[in-house]
Amino acid sequence: MEAVLKNLASTVELLAVAAHSCVVEQWDKQTLTRAFHWARYCENLFSRFHNNSAIRRIMEKQLQLTSQSLGATFPVYTEISFSDLSQCQHLLLIGLLSNPDLPVSIIKILFDTESYIETNQSEYPDVTGVCNQIIQYKSACKVLSPFTDLSAVGADAEVQGVMLMERLGALLSQGSDACRAECFLDSVLQGREGEAEHFCLVIAAALLTTKNSATQAAAQDFLLDWLQKKHRLLQHLCSSLPSKLLTDLAKEHLTFKDSYCKVLKKWASDMEYSINDGKWVQNSTTPSVSFQKLTEHFLALFTACPPLKEVVEKELNALKMSDGDFDVRGLSVWGDLLLTFNS
Repeated sequence: MEAVLKNLASTVELLAVAAHSCVVEQWDKQTLTRAFHWARYCENLFSRFHNNSAIRRIMEKQLQLTSQSLGATFPVYTEISFSDLSQCQHLLLIGLLSNPDLPVSIIKILFDTESYIETNQSEYPDVTGVCNQIIQYKSACKVLSPFTDLSAVGADAEVQGVMLMERLGALLSQGSDACRAECFLDSVLQGREGEAEHFCLVIAAALLTTKNSATQAAAQDFLLDWLQKKHRLLQHLCSSLPSKLLTDLAKEHLTFKDSYCKVLKKWASDMEYSINDGKWVQNSTTPSVSFQKLTEHFLALFTACPPLKEVVEKELNALKMSDGDFDVRGLSVWGDLLLTFNS
């Protein structure tokens, strides 16, 4: 029992280091793997002894002693209870993501899904992609729960969006250079060309996460600023997400509403009238958005933000006049948009 209590105390100390110490800068894959091994060890302790009142009391006393010591070392330390041991891997993951000193190399290991290899040659199971396993479990809980509404972005994206906000908040809240937060977002985007639509859902989920603190609000503002610099990603997001989700983002964030409206006007300006087809079509340099889809986007945005309709119509009228102010379809995309709106 003495060895069990020693391992328990050491693992709780490990969780504190993962969340609050700069030591994680030196972590490599082997260190990370061992950390999750010990987190699983504590989960097994909970499973084995949670119904044994005598042993449970001994472990609770050890947790209290360890927490007192850690509280003196880390001012923002949160005490670990016996019931917390049941989700020790999740606590380890959240602690790592909330630590601004966690290197990008470790984040890539946690979220990697392409190079995962099951192996029995090591004493410790490979942790490559372990985040995705936890995301699946948490997503399943959301889907199966009868007390929660189904998310508009999907359970996986919602969980990942929350994680994204936690990581950004950690990087921005402790005086870290904003460049580190930008590098983190760039590293998440890198190599996700084939998953762009899902990544757009994750961004939407992150921006729609309830703001419970100034830190979360700052993280969302930072994400919006970063998104505006990624023109291709912003256009893909506006073309791939449902209009309802985009209007929810527009209602929640003024910055996004303005960016969204600019994207729509850019799509319109890139359209040319096809005499053979008798309709406006996109040229090859922009996303494949039809004239009908473009008007649907505009009308949904006007419904969500009524004051915007008058402003946009005034701009389109000025653009129509610059095209000759004709009221004949096929001569000005701006004039045809106005005709569609008014009909």
